[in-house]
Amino acid sequence: MNATADVLGPGYEAIELPLGEDAEGEVVATLVRRRGERPSRRAVLYVHGFVDYFFQRHLADFYVARGFDFYALDLRKYGRSLRPHQTPNFVSSLSEYFPEIDEAVRIVREEDGHDTLLLNGHSTGGLIAALWADRVRGQGLVDGLFLNSPWFDIAEPWPVRKAGAGLARVLGARFPTAKLPAGVSDLYARSLHRDHEGEWDFDLGWKPLLGFPVRAAWLDAIRRGQLRLHRGLAIDVPVLVMASARSVRPKPGVPELTSADAVLDVEHMARYAPRLGPVVTLVRIEGGLHDLVLSAEPVRGRVFEELDRWIRGYLPAGAGEPSADPAADPQQAEVSP
Repeated sequence: MNATADVLGPGYEAIELPLGEDAEGEVVATLVRRRGERPSRRAVLYVHGFVDYFFQRHLADFYVARGFDFYALDLRKYGRSLRPHQTPNFVSSLSEYFPEIDEAVRIVREEDGHDTLLLNGHSTGGLIAALWADRVRGQGLVDGLFLNSPWFDIAEPWPVRKAGAGLARVLGARFPTAKLPAGVSDLYARSLHRDHEGEWDFDLGWKPLLGFPVRAAWLDAIRRGQLRLHRGLAIDVPVLVMASARSVRPKPGVPELTSADAVLDVEHMARYAPRLGPVVTLVRIEGGLHDLVLSAEPVRGRVFEELDRWIRGYLPAGAGEPSADPAADPQQAEVSP
């Protein structure tokens, strides 16, 4: 396992995970690692969303300040793992992501020696993480799950969801990479990036303002994963689901764009959270964006406060390690990239 310097700079390493080949050729995933100053037996593994990759340094700061070594996966065909011969962000089944999560967890536990692991998924990564955690229940591979605005349903009225899912299923069977008319607005990404209306810096080649095209087989894979979750999972570790207090349709000039989820329907998250497993905590964040940790201050401060409280209540401290100081300020470790 060879680690190289990561694009995020000092303190971050990148580990390429070879995953063989698919119909488009060679496939890899990338495990990003940031260790704390002191050895730790606790770790967190972060899984990003659609048209995304890991760039949120302040999220790593938060975890490291609480005694976690931080890891993040850039999934196959995303971010650091995207290759010129590949269709960006494309798979035909969400289970295709399980091998890189399996390998990342093996590295975190077996090679790096951690005995407590928190899995943190955002948006599409939240859906993938939930399905993976259900798949490995009973194996002791993960100790908790934090889902940040997970994608539990299509953010459209029921007739549109049904018609879109049907089109994706039929078209995807014959023309997997066919582009669908669905897409993402650039308004949300513009509200984040510091060259526009936001405060964050990210690679616009890996996370373009207008996103990447939605492909038929990919959307069918998402829908099949969502329906599996709707039927009920049996995740056997504590789960924290966090969502904004409200959603908003992205339109120019709408002030709520910077204080609500402009990507998904947060009521779907609240509705399906109880179907994840027997121990689920739901927290709603007033003023939160879709990626809650990218919300403006003081909103993201509340996100970290709630996460800190949940961690102290549900995760073991780790062998020989003290619990985090309940009086600690989650924002002391935060720095904007």
